Amino acid sequence: MESKLITLAIHTFERAQILKTILESEGIEVYIHNVNQIQPVVSAGVRVRIKESDLPHALRVIEDVKWFEEPEKEPEEKDKVILIPVDFSDYSLTACEIGINHAERMGAEVVLFHAYFSPFFPSAIPMTDSIIYQAGENEAMINTRKKVEDDMKILMAELDKKIKEAELPDVKITALLREGIPEEEIITYAKEIRPILIVMGTRGKSQKEADLIGSVSGEVIEISKVPVLVIPEKVPFNAINNVKNIAFATSFNQEDLVMFDRFMEIIKGYDLNIHLFNISTSRNEWNEIRLTGVREYFKKQYPEASITHTVLDDGDLLLAVERFVREKNIDIIALSTYRRNLLARIFNPSIARKMLFHTDTPLLVMHR
Repeated sequence: MESKLITLAIHTFERAQILKTILESEGIEVYIHNVNQIQPVVSAGVRVRIKESDLPHALRVIEDVKWFEEPEKEPEEKDKVILIPVDFSDYSLTACEIGINHAERMGAEVVLFHAYFSPFFPSAIPMTDSIIYQAGENEAMINTRKKVEDDMKILMAELDKKIKEAELPDVKITALLREGIPEEEIITYAKEIRPILIVMGTRGKSQKEADLIGSVSGEVIEISKVPVLVIPEKVPFNAINNVKNIAFATSFNQEDLVMFDRFMEIIKGYDLNIHLFNISTSRNEWNEIRLTGVREYFKKQYPEASITHTVLDDGDLLLAVERFVREKNIDIIALSTYRRNLLARIFNPSIARKMLFHTDTPLLVMHR
């Protein structure tokens, strides 16, 4: 009996053709459907279909080739950058101090980044008023730009003073202003320079629930491929070398092993106690067994590291995390998340995003 066809993926016409070529080179028969016959190049929602019996082979090919990923060039040693988005608040200054201290430890330079809105005026205005509106718009744009330039100069002067007084290390600091939506500009610029870390401040637990969807830090941790260290305003330290206890969350996925390596690269050189904890909803006895196994694996990989584990209480995860943080005096929580579409982010926020608005503990968020 002939195997039925199944949809392997849905892409634009161009990407569907690329996938078709790759799979056919491996001997897999491929069919593409829903192509615009008049303008095939602009087709969207093109279905790539294969025989059901070829599915395991096709999935292995896709995983091995990773054709859908953009090749990323690792930054050269001299090009290491820590990106610090700022909004000129007090907690933004603390984020700068932590980012600058970490940059010195990592041999990196720092980019202070601020994105700002310009006033917007509707285009549907009476023709007789157009010159007046245009003049007003230009003046408002100039004033907005001057205001953020002045704010950035004040921040740079304050940091320069701390460097001269040896309160901060002397690292290269560059300031950059861009016009646009902050979270979008941060993500776009991060793709351009490929920083090793993004450090940014937030109001943390005092953030109003209504602001959750629109929070800049919340959007960045959901979208950025770069690790993000989020600093709440009430954090009691201004450098990671003042940190004693850092927690690493695990959901017992294979990806956690990779994430732990990235995590250890970020905290390399710091004398820290690492506490593993679970964010799984399975029964406690299984969590104990799994966490013990994970800890032993990490201890073999990093024999010099101080690694312990704690099984969280059943019930509300965020409350259990808060209790764990308090009892173990956790200074930073590290966890991984994954990219999801807009609707998923709005209606089902990730654990990382929920924790951002539920705790005053800094978060180190890494993308799988």
